[in-house]
Amino acid sequence: MSISANINDFKKQLGAVKVKLIAVSKTQPVEKIQEAYDAGQRIFGENQVQEMVDKYEHLPKDIEWHLIGHLQTNKVKYIAPFVNLIHSVDSLKLLQEINKQALKNNRVIDCLLQVYIADEETKFGLGYDELIELLRSEEFSTLKNVSIVGVMGIATNTNSQKQIKEEFYELSTLFNGLKTAFFRNNPTFKEISMGMSSDYLIAIEQGSTMIRVGSAIFGERTKKPISNNNL
Repeated sequence: MSISANINDFKKQLGAVKVKLIAVSKTQPVEKIQEAYDAGQRIFGENQVQEMVDKYEHLPKDIEWHLIGHLQTNKVKYIAPFVNLIHSVDSLKLLQEINKQALKNNRVIDCLLQVYIADEETKFGLGYDELIELLRSEEFSTLKNVSIVGVMGIATNTNSQKQIKEEFYELSTLFNGLKTAFFRNNPTFKEISMGMSSDYLIAIEQGSTMIRVGSAIFGERTKKPISNNNL
């Protein structure tokens, strides 16, 4: 099936449940992203800062760019002028840098707190205790140019649907607890970013509001990022 047909299929699937589709365009050429754009897709997710910046410069400016990969503090300044949502905030230090760069650009940048839910050492994210400590910290309370709008998690890469379901359930339960304890009067804290091409149906069942889908839209990725920048 074509990219546009895949986009339309997802629109039909997600229309009833009001889940946002993040088209994961990492390593995909501009032409394929443009095809998805022409089919009505407006939200795209990138893993690499330099690749996102390059694509931002070559594609329509009403695209909503989401940074979904691990973000280094020294790279924040490159995306701060235009990024719509950073999914992968996993430390207070990173949040402070995002706040600093957002202030320089006279913006408030939306962020998700990435929570470690997988049974894999290679995954990034805050542990539950770290997350609570961050939200209770005096430093966090001073950050006025970031807005925490929800949480993000990546499930274990496993064939066990039971394990994936349990991990997504844990994240959804944590979200509800955080909403009550820290964001009760904050209507913008409403997003749970979980679910990818292989497990998005389970994620939606467990309360996901955003799914990050790449191969199910674009097909298998090309091997090298499309970028001329060396950020």
